[in-house]
Amino acid sequence: MENGDGEYAQDGSVDLRGNPVLRSKRGGWTACTFIVVYELFERLAYYGIASNLVMYMTRNLHQGTVEASNNVTNWSGTVFLTPLIGAVVADAYLGRYWTFVAGSAIYLMGMILLTLSVTVPALKPPPCDGTTCPRASALQLGVYFGGLYTIALGHGGTKPNISTIGADQFDDFDAVEKLQKLSFFNWWMFTIFVGILFSSTVLVYLQDNVSWSVGYGVPTLGLLASVVVFLAGTPLYRHKKPNGSPLTSIGKVVAAAVWKHSVKLPVDGKQLHELELEHYTSRKRFRMDATNSMRFLNKAAANVNAEKRLPPWTLCTVTQVEETKQIAKLMPLLVTMVVPCTLFAQAGTLFVKQGATLDRRLGGFLVPPASLGAVVVLAMLICLALYDRVFVPAARRRTRNPRGITLLQRIGAGLLLQAVTMAVTSVIESRRLRFARSHAPDAHGVVPLTIFVLLPQFLLMGASDALLLVGQMEFFYDQAPESMKSLGTALSLTAYGAGNILSSAVLSLVVRVTGKTGTPWVTNNLNASHLDYYYALLAVLAAANLSVFLALSGSYTYRAESRETIGVAMDVQGELVA
Repeated sequence: MENGDGEYAQDGSVDLRGNPVLRSKRGGWTACTFIVVYELFERLAYYGIASNLVMYMTRNLHQGTVEASNNVTNWSGTVFLTPLIGAVVADAYLGRYWTFVAGSAIYLMGMILLTLSVTVPALKPPPCDGTTCPRASALQLGVYFGGLYTIALGHGGTKPNISTIGADQFDDFDAVEKLQKLSFFNWWMFTIFVGILFSSTVLVYLQDNVSWSVGYGVPTLGLLASVVVFLAGTPLYRHKKPNGSPLTSIGKVVAAAVWKHSVKLPVDGKQLHELELEHYTSRKRFRMDATNSMRFLNKAAANVNAEKRLPPWTLCTVTQVEETKQIAKLMPLLVTMVVPCTLFAQAGTLFVKQGATLDRRLGGFLVPPASLGAVVVLAMLICLALYDRVFVPAARRRTRNPRGITLLQRIGAGLLLQAVTMAVTSVIESRRLRFARSHAPDAHGVVPLTIFVLLPQFLLMGASDALLLVGQMEFFYDQAPESMKSLGTALSLTAYGAGNILSSAVLSLVVRVTGKTGTPWVTNNLNASHLDYYYALLAVLAAANLSVFLALSGSYTYRAESRETIGVAMDVQGELVA
């Protein structure tokens, strides 16, 4: 137990040895500074690879547009699916800190391998000789994609835990820290976007104009620096003890309810099995009352006569049942997050290839196609700052909600704007195609039309993501049960993984179907394609998804203790109570 002045953290936070910690010595924004700086450099490293990946695959690995786009989205999908593994390992075995450290080591190994693959001559395909572009060998592809998927594996250990470690630095039982936590995710994303901004400008320029070795070497060093910074802050961190695998608890509840399907439920929910309140308060956890939603699952907590001799595992607590219900309630909404992530994937693939067909000159400077991703980031940064500093205070006075508007309202606004974005993108691409057909492209397929005609679609994508991405991350973290926060974060990231994989599936299906009746909508030559039709299809898909989201969100009930604790924080500050 730590010695010193001040109160101990009331939320069960401990040091790495499992001892209670003083609030004055650990946690808060002081500890978060190290975590936020880590995220800045780590995002610089990740997007230093991801931002220009489609261009490396087409120019250096000599892959076609559809093949390269699908390879990028398949890898991105894996990157965002592996956090499910990391979340289970963290919650059940190693804890968030040590899972993160192990993931960082694997991540760094992948970055080193990837840097070697673009540096060592034997590991790089030879350049094109005129119109002849030799395919990469099995060894070259194996090393390059081996590095990429090693990064994906390491990402599974770091991504679901780093933001949760940051949120853990604020005590939910302290009103002041609880209020500070409300802005944490906004500023967390702000820092991420600063790292992305540097990657999509400086690093992309180095890759296009200096060398890929330098362009990959810098983010590798950035990742190394980020890990060093994180480890330096270790004495200041608060930690949470592993509570066991949330998936095991969920599976136990479902299995118990099925096993006892014939058991009659008592009229009074208080007759269901539950532990004493002291059991939860001593562990700094919330006890949950029985509800009538998904009533079938309540059978897992039903007491039965001793003579029936049911296995001991079939008796669950009401809290376990209600936690399972809370995760189950999130699943339909999670499904509606997949399509938005599919649309977001276009900014790093087809949007970049669009830019490569346009005049990139800006004075005497050639704008790298992937650098337009910086416009998305700038729009996000500006919108996040305006949202947090202007919109939220104004809306709070009107709605008496400490967040200004609910998380689902924020996500819904982002979904609407994203559908508009894809419609605008389709119109812009239609204009580009008309220009390409009336003005002959040069030998490289470049149309004499400035690349900056694409700015509206990048700006709108950034504005929609400022509402959607932050709202999505915060929603799944906030609404997950207290003992399943890492799982909640992992679920949010899973939508990105599924969205990227869906992007590959939709693109492949569209190319195959449209190719049966003529030229596919998307080919290696975008000037002979109908990318505008493809974007219009995505706009329709976005609108349909928005309709489903609105129907589901209208009947969603927020987690009770979440609203109550936030309300207490606002009251202590003399502000408004939710």
